This record gives sequence, structure tokens and C-alpha cells, in this order.
Amino acid sequence: MTGHHLILGTLSDVLTGETLDDTLDERYRQKIARLLVERGGYLADEIEPRRELLLQADDRRAVIKVDFVVRIAGKAAMVIRFGPGSIVSRERPTLAVSRLVEAYQVPVAVVTNGEDAEILDGGSGKVVGRGLGAIPAKADLTEKVRNYPFPAVPRARALMESRVAYCYEVDGACPCDDTICRLE
Repeated sequence: MTGHHLILGTLSDVLTGETLDDTLDERYRQKIARLLVERGGYLADEIEPRRELLLQADDRRAVIKVDFVVRIAGKAAMVIRFGPGSIVSRERPTLAVSRLVEAYQVPVAVVTNGEDAEILDGGSGKVVGRGLGAIPAKADLTEKVRNYPFPAVPRARALMESRVAYCYEVDGACPCDDTICRLE
């Protein structure tokens, strides 16, 4: 056992074929990946798993991993964040991530615990869908972004969103949490 996770062995990543530690959390991530490919119609190379994202709050910095960044025609169109337990408490940091993972606002943000999900409009933050079945399939997401302007996130806004995400994801996290890389 390392960090916070009981390692049950290894498993093969659905998207990359990479060998990963088999943890309960990783099993849920793999379930979500299978859902995206098998029911959502996405190609594995349209889904970027474990995207590293640098967060900063003043002079404190850390790198977190965004579970999935889904691309349509090369543009990040959806971010998906997994976390066990309550999903409502993860809405705000997921919106922050949708404003940081690229220089533009990603249109769809999904927060899930692997059993339930909330689909958020990236711009407004409003919940636009609930349940794993509401995660947009490729055809739906393609239609949604067809005329989406992918507005730039102003630097001041990005700095604030980085602070928000840092507070939720890094502040108060146990020092032995190996899913966060503190650069302090």
C-alpha cells in the first residue's frame, strides 16, 4: 500500500494499454473510460487520461492530474474529474480545471464518483445533466461544440481559478497523498 490506496495488483489501462496499479479508484476510472469508448463512441486517442495540470496559489505550486480530457477535432471539449463520495462538493474545482486545462474555456465539465455524475456547462457552471448516462456521447459533444467559440480565459481569471483549484485539491490534502505533486 502506498499513499492512500490499497494496491490490489495491476490492470491494463483501457485507453493506453499501460499497466497501472489496480486500486478501487482506478477501477472506477477504467469504468468511466470504457463508458466513453463503448457507449459514448469516442476513440481512445480522443481521450487524454491523467493530464497533468500545474496549479499555483501565490508562491505555492502543485501538479494534479485531470482524469480525462476529451477532444473533438483536436480541441478540448470536455474534462472529467473522478472522486469518491459526494460529487456536489467537487463541482467548483472541476469548473476551475475546465478553465485551466487549456487557454480557453472548455465547454463541458463532468464530475463523477463512478456511480453518479453531474454534467456542468463550463461557462455558466450550471448543472445540465445528471447520471452517468448523461455524459455526452461523441455525436452530442460534437454537435455542442460545432459553433462553440472556445473563449479565451483572461489571465486574471486563470490566476483566480488556479487558486480555487489549489485550495480544493491541494490545501488540506494529506502529505502522503501521492496523486498530488507539491512543488513548494
